[in-house]
Amino acid sequence: MAEHAPLTDNWRFKLFKIIYHSDTKLGKWFDILLILFIIISVLTVVLDSVQDFHGKFGDVLYFLEWFFTIAFTFEFILRLISIQHPLRYTLSFFGIVDILSILPTYLSLFLVGTQHLLVIRILRILRIFRILKLIKYTHQAEMLIIALKNSWHKIFVFFFFVLTVLVIFGSLMYLIEGPANGFESIPHGIYWAIVTMTTVGYGDIAPHTVLGRTVASFIMLTGFSIIAIPTGIFASEIDKMKRETRKLKRICKTCGLRGHTKNAIYCRRCGHEL
Repeated sequence: MAEHAPLTDNWRFKLFKIIYHSDTKLGKWFDILLILFIIISVLTVVLDSVQDFHGKFGDVLYFLEWFFTIAFTFEFILRLISIQHPLRYTLSFFGIVDILSILPTYLSLFLVGTQHLLVIRILRILRIFRILKLIKYTHQAEMLIIALKNSWHKIFVFFFFVLTVLVIFGSLMYLIEGPANGFESIPHGIYWAIVTMTTVGYGDIAPHTVLGRTVASFIMLTGFSIIAIPTGIFASEIDKMKRETRKLKRICKTCGLRGHTKNAIYCRRCGHEL
């Protein structure tokens, strides 16, 4: 986020340091207050879905919902004001999360009546996305997101391979077992293959022939790779990121630029001493 910082040392830059960096006293208090708001607001949404709480404390929950919505709206506006590229932040992951955390409450004002009950319920559930705002304050979660971005092509190839295997085994089980044993179509066979390979095992469809059970045993054994392979890809990417972070962990306290080497003495952007 350092590349979004205002270049001049004015009130916007001071506001940027408070909102986007927790290495200052005000920045730490801002983060703590925002974390408390997020937790309490998510708890409010959860309790509002319980009929007993909604019946007894509906007015209180309604007040809290609007209080947190206005607070998060104010926070979102401050974030846009304090950076150079507001649109870039708005279209980023955290910008979309911020919008999802406030938009449902405002939209509910325009949807009144029984014909909009389903839409209103969906909007209420969307408010739970506020919990994703906590990712900003968890360095490990940030690393996980970056690792996912860096390894998505490998994971995509792996899941495409898994999908191919599921289609093959689903079709095979349809031919082996047939409608008489619950495998009424190829989609039924694919559904069974997914349930079996993920080791869920609902039991609503099960093979009855010896050959079908043999194939099922093989699918169960290969199911372990679904967890093992993506985990290995993630672990490798995170380990790579940790090694790079050790090399590039110096941060300029003046402009907030990251990525200085351990031996750097001055900031490569503003020239101040590190």
